[in-house]
Amino acid sequence: MTTWAWTALALFAVWALTAFGVRAAVQRRRTGDAGFRGISGRPGSATWWAGVLFVLALLGGAAAPAAALAGMPALPGTGDGTALRWTGLAAALAGMAATLVAQNGMGASWRVGVDAAERTQLVTSGLFAYVRNPVFTTMTVTAAGLALMVPNALAALAWLVLVLAVELQVRVVEEPYLARVHGPAYAGYTARAGRFVPGVGRHARAAGTSGAAGPPLPG
Repeated sequence: MTTWAWTALALFAVWALTAFGVRAAVQRRRTGDAGFRGISGRPGSATWWAGVLFVLALLGGAAAPAAALAGMPALPGTGDGTALRWTGLAAALAGMAATLVAQNGMGASWRVGVDAAERTQLVTSGLFAYVRNPVFTTMTVTAAGLALMVPNALAALAWLVLVLAVELQVRVVEEPYLARVHGPAYAGYTARAGRFVPGVGRHARAAGTSGAAGPPLPG
């Protein structure tokens, strides 16, 4: 399935270029800041691992179609994989488009990584009205689609590493930061919007907190 591997590799390149390169260029033009904060935390800490695993997942996502071109076989049970690969293509394209929509919805608050000393606006409109981390959700869907296009062991591993990286980044890095910076506004927001999927992962609103929420932050 050489054609599928080349297609997945090309889509990955376009996705990486638009989601990071083009988005950073747009951010710099609008705000004077490209938005990259890099890997934070003490080496070996959960915060540090969140960033490292994210980088490894991206490298694995690019390596999977390359490995398929080099002869790595598909996982057992995928058969000829035609329907699976078409499903993957549809998911990847939808995820890529939705990633750009979610990133654009963040406006000046878009970041890659978190600077604990920085305060950005809490965004709760658009896709963020339904889920608190639509960028991560759509990126995970995109990665899943690309993995289905070249369903080998490396693709599956890269996707699992991405899921772990996202979970760590959200739960250990971003949610504590947002709760500290935005307080009751963020508490009210988490009671309305799911973490990654609408209605799932909402937090119970603590007594006495305000239901008001300013207009989500990275991821």
